[in-house]
Amino acid sequence: MLLELMYDKNYRPMKFRELCVLLDVSKARRYELETALNQLVDEGKIGISTHGKYGKPELFTLKGSFSSTSRGFGFVTVEEKDNDIFIAPDNTLGALPGDVVLVSVISHANGSRREEGRIVRILEHTLTSVVGTFQKNKNFGFVLPDNQRILRDFFVEKGKDMDAQNGDKVVATILDYGNEHKNPQVEVTEILGAKNEPGTDVLSIVRSYGIPEEFPQEVLDSLDSIPEEVTEAEKIGRRDMRDFHTVTIDGEDARDLDDAISLTFENGIYHLGVHIADVTHYVKEGSLLDEEAKNRGTSVYLADRVIPMLPRKLSNGICSLNAGTDRLALSCLMDIDEEGTIVNHEICETVICVDRRMTYTMVADILDGAEAPEEYKDFVDDFKLMKQLSDLLRKKRSGRGAIDFDFPESKIILDEKGRPIEIKAYEHSAATRLIEDFMLLTNETIAEEYYWLELPFVYRIHETPDEEKLRTFATFLNNFGYSLHLTNHTIHPKELQKLLSRIEGSEAEGLISRILLRSMKQAKYSPENLGHFGLSAKYYCHFTSPIRRYPDLQIHRIIKEQLHGTLSKSRQEHYEHILPSVCDSSSKLERRADEAERETDKLKKAQYMRRHIGDIYEGVISGVTAYGFYVELTNTVEGLVRAANLDDDYYIYDQEHYQLVGEMTGRTFSIGQSVSVVVVDADTLTKQIEFLLYYPEEDWSKGETRHGKRKSKTHRK
Repeated sequence: MLLELMYDKNYRPMKFRELCVLLDVSKARRYELETALNQLVDEGKIGISTHGKYGKPELFTLKGSFSSTSRGFGFVTVEEKDNDIFIAPDNTLGALPGDVVLVSVISHANGSRREEGRIVRILEHTLTSVVGTFQKNKNFGFVLPDNQRILRDFFVEKGKDMDAQNGDKVVATILDYGNEHKNPQVEVTEILGAKNEPGTDVLSIVRSYGIPEEFPQEVLDSLDSIPEEVTEAEKIGRRDMRDFHTVTIDGEDARDLDDAISLTFENGIYHLGVHIADVTHYVKEGSLLDEEAKNRGTSVYLADRVIPMLPRKLSNGICSLNAGTDRLALSCLMDIDEEGTIVNHEICETVICVDRRMTYTMVADILDGAEAPEEYKDFVDDFKLMKQLSDLLRKKRSGRGAIDFDFPESKIILDEKGRPIEIKAYEHSAATRLIEDFMLLTNETIAEEYYWLELPFVYRIHETPDEEKLRTFATFLNNFGYSLHLTNHTIHPKELQKLLSRIEGSEAEGLISRILLRSMKQAKYSPENLGHFGLSAKYYCHFTSPIRRYPDLQIHRIIKEQLHGTLSKSRQEHYEHILPSVCDSSSKLERRADEAERETDKLKKAQYMRRHIGDIYEGVISGVTAYGFYVELTNTVEGLVRAANLDDDYYIYDQEHYQLVGEMTGRTFSIGQSVSVVVVDADTLTKQIEFLLYYPEEDWSKGETRHGKRKSKTHRK
């Protein structure tokens, strides 16, 4: 009766009390009506508005993008909402990650409880293919997705498997998306290789993220018109800076050298030159090269390979600032006083010739007092001067409130077959810091100039955190005895910087830093200058890496047109039209690259720890959940200790203080606590590593533990 009423063309959504009056339901029986309405809402047959009115579900649905989790539930991101809508496992309608869906809200946010919804219709599938392991049966097969957020297997008809063998890694095109009760159907279109074949593991990640690896032939053919060396004609009209002491400082493995430094000091003024490869001289707007670079967005740096944004003939050749060769550059020349303030600057097209190709390790050793090799002795004073200016700039940036998160990065060393043989924390040195300081200063200088010129531009923005998230974080801090000063419902980054200084070295440092990072917004590209909260900078952009980031290349194009006086009103209108799309696309492609890099690192860490099962490590608790706690080792590997395996007590999760507390013993496990663990599992499919707590009193000589796990001979020894 309710369905017949609500689907009638004359029905208008009503509240519960109005329905009671309309249907003449007595007070004694209203609970029955409420039960029936709730059941229909749960089944998705009717919907309920934010004001409590009932009607057809499509009247109250919202359009959004679905993202799933490996635990079955998911979230729908709706543009006009600040927070995502939670979707329980039974309410996903079989949606796949990235699907555009209609969601009906079935319960509203209440305190810490999220708004909950049910997917009522899938409007568009964005996933067109899947990467996974082929499982062969007699008359058919299945593809088991590598992506753990896809919780469905994909059916393969006989004859549509390309003769893939059991265990092969494959790419399969989706033919039929199925439904809640029927598996999606696919056709195998590429066999990547056997599961354990070298390189197949990372190639699977590359394919699953849709990252283009090979350049189309027509793009490669277009390189034929680009010279191998800079011609004399190309140098005309440029400032000649080949006589300046100029160096590049990069990692040992770097081949795409897009920034070089020159520095002198006289009469109390530092003359800093940051020279960036003039990529747009070769990559013209609208060309095949430009379109390909835009579609890639960024170079992708994975554990065993680099997937460049530009073909290597450019990125490692004519655009790379290789030592001893003339190169075209776009230079930012800055005069800086002894307070660290820029008193004058100029942006110009130049021709440079790098004197020395230095590495971070070399420069760091020299700055630490090591004797420089003969070929670098003439540059020792340059490096000391660079360190002096770097310290000055860093102090000035810190003084204004720039936030510096110091989370350890991983350095994964592989053998010739791509197997991880060592994992260690990447050390930041004085050399890496000075290059960072000079690039930050340059990016700020460029952004400020073009902001005041009121020209279309691409900014790198980092918005102020949401008020609600700040308040939640402030409440969380109170549990640890710290406070946060909010002014007019917002905060200055200097307050967060002071907080990080206060917690430095404490057991809670790791937890508070991570929760703070999660409370902040993600940096992105925008045609509108909204400032950079994390750097406490009013103006910021990405200018210094046009070989590997498309926004930098786009900025160079605008700058050069302005320098040449060709940035007419029509060209400005052109940029105003295209830049929103460029910013949005570049931000998304950057996130895709970051996710692929993280997945690859997790995979290699799991492979590495798989060979160390039974080994004992020291670590620090880095996260606590209701189902256990995560431990980060000194080599940056992170693994889970399950609460179910803490058999000395029954542990209860204290959400307010982010710790597990023993019900009988009162023993606690909280963030920052040092523990000893034993590696018991490393799953290369899920990329998850599992630990057990190490108890020194156990008899390891017999290979036995309190958990009944037997250790390897190496471990017992």
